Amino acid sequence: MTKKKLRSQEWYGRTGKDGFIYRSWMKNQGFPHHLFEGEKPVIGICNTWSELTPCNAHFRDLAEALKRGIWEAGGFPLEFPVMSLGECSIKPTAMLFRNLASMDVEESIRANPMDGVVLMCGCDKTTPSLVMGAASVDIPALVVSGGPMLVGRFKGKKIGTSDVWRFAEDFKTGKLSQEDFIEAEAAMSRSVGHCAPMGTASTMAAMVESLGLALPDNATIPAADSRRKVLAHMAGMRIVEMVNEDLKMSKILTRKAFENSIMVNAALGGSTNFILHLTAIAKRIGVEIDLTDFDHFSSKIPLIANVQPSGEHWVEDLFYAGGLPAVMKEMEKHLHTDAITVNGKTIGENINKAECYDRNLIGTMEKPIKPDSGIAVLKGNLCPNGAVIKPSAASPHLLTHTGKAVVFETIDEYKAKIDDPNLDIDENSIMVMKNVGPKGYPGMPEVGNMTLPKKILDKGIKDMVRISDGRMSGTGYGTVILHVSPESAIGGPLALVKTGDLIELNVPNRTLNLLISDEEFAKRKAEFKPTQLPYERGYVNLFLDKVNQAHEGVDFDFLQGSSGSEVKRDSH
Repeated sequence: MTKKKLRSQEWYGRTGKDGFIYRSWMKNQGFPHHLFEGEKPVIGICNTWSELTPCNAHFRDLAEALKRGIWEAGGFPLEFPVMSLGECSIKPTAMLFRNLASMDVEESIRANPMDGVVLMCGCDKTTPSLVMGAASVDIPALVVSGGPMLVGRFKGKKIGTSDVWRFAEDFKTGKLSQEDFIEAEAAMSRSVGHCAPMGTASTMAAMVESLGLALPDNATIPAADSRRKVLAHMAGMRIVEMVNEDLKMSKILTRKAFENSIMVNAALGGSTNFILHLTAIAKRIGVEIDLTDFDHFSSKIPLIANVQPSGEHWVEDLFYAGGLPAVMKEMEKHLHTDAITVNGKTIGENINKAECYDRNLIGTMEKPIKPDSGIAVLKGNLCPNGAVIKPSAASPHLLTHTGKAVVFETIDEYKAKIDDPNLDIDENSIMVMKNVGPKGYPGMPEVGNMTLPKKILDKGIKDMVRISDGRMSGTGYGTVILHVSPESAIGGPLALVKTGDLIELNVPNRTLNLLISDEEFAKRKAEFKPTQLPYERGYVNLFLDKVNQAHEGVDFDFLQGSSGSEVKRDSH
């Protein structure tokens, strides 16, 4: 059997001037000639290391572990940087730049001599952006996540990112001083890694493992645990084998893989951001999924992992209890166990020997942590293209609720008015935030879980119904309706809501409706005038022109569909 010519040989295997140019400058790094002769697959290490992305700041060490594995398996590792998105630092929101980072990844892979690629992901948007970009090129690819940080300790209690929202409420009501806040900052973020609860970062790590794009246990090994480096070493060895087997992403990312991932996300009580990112990845690789799939495949799966924000514990604890393989083992009868994964084995083979070591952390289908989980997709005259809520993180008594709207036209208006003692609002009201969708902000920020008014918190009330066309941090919680589509900035029905209107939420029936007459609805729609956003140049202008709505994944229309790994014409 003739061995397939490596893609990298389109560069390094040339004779004459072209070959000279491609090889000579690489040799200034001390690489001997035999590395370019086509026997060793070139493995790109796509590294989102950045000191501005603290979740990924340990990736230099992790990359060295990867390289050791690649060398051991007979590969030739070459590390390259791409745009890194730090969730807690980048303005106005990291989501604005997810598509830009994906374009960086796609073109970096396509334009350079690599036969396979390892995607080093951690902070929220780095995972979907790298997977989206690699999927568009479709060469053998494997994901290594950075891992969750160790659980914090503050005043004798375990803390993590979900506690930020509780601390903020206590600070607002005077229960927590600024000095305590500063002490908690260091106590919470005490090791390398991303957020400790099942926020978006850990949800994304679980997403790639359940899709089959990462080795078993990738999702839960703590970042500071030496076994994270062992996993990276083994991933380096495996990516070389994947190149030799020609195991491309399109062979792994099948419809079955996406259905598995939706069900696993439900069992974990994962972030609502999962919907946007999984949808975008599916559209890149050419698999059709829509909002109804998220509701359908989530509905049969209860909450199995007892991890915050839907549960009580942390991702570090989940690893000690058996990790994601143990969670998947409990729901095995619902999964497509024949789906192939990056290690060449099926999902069923990977979880066959998985065990649960702590029933406080991992429930069963018969005795789950909570009966409701996953994502509920709502439809109605307020969200004709859909809206989402995470029932496992909501208050059960508010899942069926009718209340008067208190409208904030912008995030700035919300900040200015929310703690005004004269604001006409009570615990039965429904808070509505407009103009925080994909185009409205722009970038669709994580502001949907609005902090409650101080006068409501002072009464001991911790939750109210909140509605927006924005997103919510995966570490957040509450009865929060998100991703209302179409968004208000382009004239979606949310734009027509006025303070005092009645809104009816019925999660069991999957409905969200504005209770006004058809005539009034039509009148307001006719009077709507879109806001002219002040962006005239650069990437933001491209974003506003080309971005899709929430139910379509907030991707660019011209990036959907894999375009393959063809080598562009060179000019040497």
